[in-house]
Amino acid sequence: MRALSGALRGLRVPVSRAGRRRWFQAAVLLTAVALLPSAWLWTGSDDRVRTVADAPAAPVAVVFGAGLFDGEPSPYLAHRLDAALTLYRQHKVQAILVTGDNSRTDYDETDAMRGYLTARGVPEVRVVGDYAGFDTWDSCSRARRIFGVDRALLVSQDFHVRRALALCRAAGIDAYAVAVAEAHNVTWYYGGLREIPGAGKALMDAVLRPDPQFLGVRETGIGRALADGPTG
Repeated sequence: MRALSGALRGLRVPVSRAGRRRWFQAAVLLTAVALLPSAWLWTGSDDRVRTVADAPAAPVAVVFGAGLFDGEPSPYLAHRLDAALTLYRQHKVQAILVTGDNSRTDYDETDAMRGYLTARGVPEVRVVGDYAGFDTWDSCSRARRIFGVDRALLVSQDFHVRRALALCRAAGIDAYAVAVAEAHNVTWYYGGLREIPGAGKALMDAVLRPDPQFLGVRETGIGRALADGPTG
């Protein structure tokens, strides 16, 4: 306790006007540095963020995992899947890549997502699963390097799509983001707050372009789905 008290005393705000000014300037600088990655995500992305209604056509929709409730897609994930389903039914995409977390035998986002879409009429050949989409960079990198996706619509909630867009474009995918709107409740604000540190990691991933946690061999599912011809 004595050591903690000493440390707190060491952090005391200076009493002089010049000292307070320096503290204020340092706080502003630190805040600006912390928010710089978020500003990067917003720069130049507006014309690439669309809704389901005005999204352009692309061969593939990429749907990012967002958690399960009792083995079923969470409400946010179900809304992403519903958006992808609408894109498919409107013939804006020919295949859907669902990318999620299957790091444990008792947790399988990807199969839950595939099951949701096939139960609503999407043919199995049109829904391709990536079981190692552990974060947004891994999903984007694997979409390009493992599944051969070079043009896509990225489907996620409005607070996340800009990060997905920046990372997938850094991974080499010509992408547009389809923003799924949600009520601005506690869950939405929590997701928005997570984007602040997420933006910092995204900037590092975009610059360094690390290998995903699992790479593996090339998958042919997307190629088979597109070879099956246009939908409808």
